[in-house]
Amino acid sequence: MLCHFSRLSAVPISFVLLLLSSASTDTLRAQSTAVPLPPSARLPPRKVNRPGFPPIPKFKDIAQAVGLTVSHISSGEKRYIIESMSGGAGLFDCDDDGRLDIVLVNGSTVDRFLKGGDPMVTLYHQEPDGTFKDITKQAGLTRPGWGMGVAVADYDNDGKLDLFVTGYGGSVLYHNLGNCRFEDVTEKAGVRGGGFSTGAAWGDYDRDGNVDLFVSRYTHVDIAHMPEPGSNKFCLYKGLQVQCGPWGLPGESDLLYHNRGDGTFEEVSQKTGVHNQIGYYGLGAMWSDYDNDGWPDLVVANDSVPNYLYHNNHNGTFSEVGMLAGISLSGDGTQLGNMGLDFADYDHSGRFSLFITTFQEQPKALWRNTGANGFEDVSWPSGIGRPSYPDVCWGTGFFDMANTGWLDLLIACGHVYPQIDSLENGPHYRQPLFLQRNNRDGTFDEVSKEAGLTDLPLKSRRGAAFGDIFNTGNIDVVLLNVGEPPTLLLNQNDTPNHRALFKVIGTKSNRAAIGARITILASGVRQVGEVRAGGSYLSQNDLRIHFGLGTSTKIDSVEIRWPSGKLETLKNLPADTIYTIVESSGIRDTKPLPAPAAPAPSAANH
Repeated sequence: MLCHFSRLSAVPISFVLLLLSSASTDTLRAQSTAVPLPPSARLPPRKVNRPGFPPIPKFKDIAQAVGLTVSHISSGEKRYIIESMSGGAGLFDCDDDGRLDIVLVNGSTVDRFLKGGDPMVTLYHQEPDGTFKDITKQAGLTRPGWGMGVAVADYDNDGKLDLFVTGYGGSVLYHNLGNCRFEDVTEKAGVRGGGFSTGAAWGDYDRDGNVDLFVSRYTHVDIAHMPEPGSNKFCLYKGLQVQCGPWGLPGESDLLYHNRGDGTFEEVSQKTGVHNQIGYYGLGAMWSDYDNDGWPDLVVANDSVPNYLYHNNHNGTFSEVGMLAGISLSGDGTQLGNMGLDFADYDHSGRFSLFITTFQEQPKALWRNTGANGFEDVSWPSGIGRPSYPDVCWGTGFFDMANTGWLDLLIACGHVYPQIDSLENGPHYRQPLFLQRNNRDGTFDEVSKEAGLTDLPLKSRRGAAFGDIFNTGNIDVVLLNVGEPPTLLLNQNDTPNHRALFKVIGTKSNRAAIGARITILASGVRQVGEVRAGGSYLSQNDLRIHFGLGTSTKIDSVEIRWPSGKLETLKNLPADTIYTIVESSGIRDTKPLPAPAAPAPSAANH
C-alpha cells in the first residue's frame, strides 16, 4: 500500500465503495463484533519500574474546588440513542488574556428537547486566581438545543477565537465579538446543517487562508417516533432490552462547509468527495497531514462500520483511501465501534500515527504510520489494546505527562447502556480511566493506579480535552461526565524535566494557524506537533503546542511549516517558555513557565 494515494487510480477505491454500498443492510448495520483477546505471547509484559524513567505524575480532580459545578444534562435510563452520545469538552482562550477557558456541552433529554431544549454549552471563564466562573448567559451562548460537540477556530481571521457547537437538530456558530462575548451567526453563515450532528473539525483544506469546517453526522432518528428498547433485534444486548441503534437505523451523510472569506460558507461535501453517501455513523473527526505533503487530510471515526480516510488531492477534492491505507478496519479485518481519535508521532518517526477508541470487547486501536506502506495495526503488540478491552471508550489524547519528550496516552470510558449494571458479571455503566505510559520502544504500560486515577469515582465519561490549563508547563485534562459535573485532572508532575509551549499566529495563513506543523530538535531528539481544531471525542484541545524536553535546557531548532506552505526556522530557544510566534515576523512574545522541580537527591526511579 502506498502513502501517496494521489498517485493511485480511483478505480480500486470506487470498487471498494461499490462493494460496501451493495452489501446487505444487515451486514452494514450489524452489531460491533467482539474481538477475541490474542494469546498472551502477542501482548507485551507490563513493567511499571523501568530504569531511567521518571516518577509517574499524580493526577487530582479539582473540578469542584475551582468552580466547575454545572451538571451535564442526561436522562437516567438512556432509552434512546440520542441520550447516550453527548458530549464534548473544549479548552480555548476566549478573551486572549493568556488563560485557558473551558466550554462543556450540556446535552438534554427527549422531554426537554421537545419543549425547546437546553442551552447547548456552558462556558467557564478562568479568573486570575485559577478558579472558573460560569459566564454562559453574559457571553451570549444561549441558543437552546441538544449539544453534542465543540470545535474552535478564528473563521474570519479577526484575531478572536470563534466557537462551533454540534447538536441533534442542528449546529450553532458563535462569532467572538471580544472579551468572551459571542454573537449567534449560524443562519447568516449558512452552517446550521441539521440531523444528528456529532463531530466537528476546522481545517484549511484548499490553503486559501480561510478555515473550512467539516461536520460528521451519526444516525437518522425522528425524536417523535423513536424505536423503543427491545423492539427489534438491534435493541438487545446480552439479553437486555436496550436503546436501538446505531445498528438497524439509517446513517446520516456528512457535511463540509467551504469558507468563502466573507463570513459565509458553502456546503461542498458532494463535489469535494466527502459526502459519505453510504450513510455511515460518523463520530470523531480530525484534519491532519498524515503523509506530510503539506495539505490537510481528513479522518472520520465511524461507529461499527469502516472508518474514512480522505486524502487531499490538492485541487479541492478528496479520495477516500481508508481501506488502502489500512485504517478502515482492524488488522484482522473486523469493523470496530469507533468513537474518539487522535493523531500523534508517538514513536519519533516524524509521522503521525492514528489511535481510535472503540466499543466493549474490542482493542482500542493503534495504527502505526509506516510511511510509504500505509498504516499497520499495532493495537496488541503495543500493549494499548488490552487494558481497556472490556470497556466502551470515547475521549482520548496523546500527551507528554512528565515532559520526557515521549507522548503518553489517556483514554476515557463509559458504557452506553445503564441496564448493563443489572448483569452479575462484566463491565458496568460507570467505567475507569486508563493512562498508558510510553516505553520509548513502541510499547506502552498501563499506569492508571500509579497516577492515582483508580482512586477517582467511576463515571460514564465522553469528551476529553487536553491543555496546560494553568500555564505550569504540565498538560491537564478536562473530562465530560454524562449526567454529572465534569472532572478536571490537575497534572501534579514534579519532575525536573523542561518544556515549552508554542502559540502560532498566521498572517498569510489562517489567523489561528490551524494546520501548522511544528518540528523541534532538542539534544538530538526530534518531535513533531500539529495545530488542530477538533478531535478526541467531539472535543477541542488547547491550540498551543506543548513539547516536553527532558533534561534539555534549550531547543536547538524550531521549524514551522505554516498552512500557507511557508517554512520558517528559529534557532537556540531557551526551554521553560511560552512562545508566541507570528508568520513571517518571528517571536512576538515570550512568557516564562515556572521553574521545573529540582532533581531528586536519590537516583531511584519508578
